Amino acid sequence: MIEYINYHLTQVILTVVIVFSLIILRWVFRKAAYGIAKRREVNVQRTVLMVRYINTLATFLVLFAILLIWGVEPSQVGVLFSSVFAVIGIGLFAIWSILSNVTAGVILYFYYPFKIGDKIKILDKDFPVESAVIEDIQAFQLHLRTDKGELITYPNNLILQKSIAKIEE
Repeated sequence: MIEYINYHLTQVILTVVIVFSLIILRWVFRKAAYGIAKRREVNVQRTVLMVRYINTLATFLVLFAILLIWGVEPSQVGVLFSSVFAVIGIGLFAIWSILSNVTAGVILYFYYPFKIGDKIKILDKDFPVESAVIEDIQAFQLHLRTDKGELITYPNNLILQKSIAKIEE
């Protein structure tokens, strides 16, 4: 074992440095996400979800870097990742709208001008929502409570496609 470590000392050191970098990077991203959430008064559950997405992306990047350090050819890593994503993509093709809702949820987290508790109006000719309060913003949908007390779940991807007006009280 000692002989193996001595022979691959550079790779072992770089791997340890990258793993520690991942820990630090995840901590920095977590602090940044919570800082953004505090400034924008974002729900804690949404922040936890965004931190989870960011951590997953950082972990994939570190895994890619470690594979390169240990001598795996970039083309082989590309084939591995593209194969895995192709299988996942084919498996999720039937539920592609879920992926678009999750992606829209990430976009809403960073760029949505409204927050929980705001009263909005959705300007849609097919399904207009005259007046509703945003109760919750989740990974897949918004929960809206109408003046009549109805709970409407509105998909995140549709929120990005429709015009929305904030109702000032």
